[in-house]
Amino acid sequence: MKPFAYGRDPLCLIAIGLYALNRWGLNSWLDFPFLHDHFNDLLLIPAALPLVLWLQRLLGWRQHDRGPDAKEIALHLIVWGLIAEGIGPHLFDHATRDWRDLAAYTVGAVLSGLWWRYRCRA
Repeated sequence: MKPFAYGRDPLCLIAIGLYALNRWGLNSWLDFPFLHDHFNDLLLIPAALPLVLWLQRLLGWRQHDRGPDAKEIALHLIVWGLIAEGIGPHLFDHATRDWRDLAAYTVGAVLSGLWWRYRCRA
């Protein structure tokens, strides 16, 4: 079993790159609603979770270097969903509650989980 690469995980690096490309490039040039509204939401788990798990490992809260399991992914999906779609709209005027964002987070989480399951067990 391969140790998890955290911030060096290829999926994490690709997700961060796609986020940056969309945030500061495509989003400005193209008038495509999916790019504006939900593409970056798909990238939340693959871009952020490895970095959060790395921080947890440094702090001693995570005791292993295995790839993220379904429980870790689901926990972070729920927490970030509550923060972004539940608490955020109450705290920030620009934040809105949108079930499609939750759907995008979930799709990203499922696809990431499949990737890490395959990649970390190979």
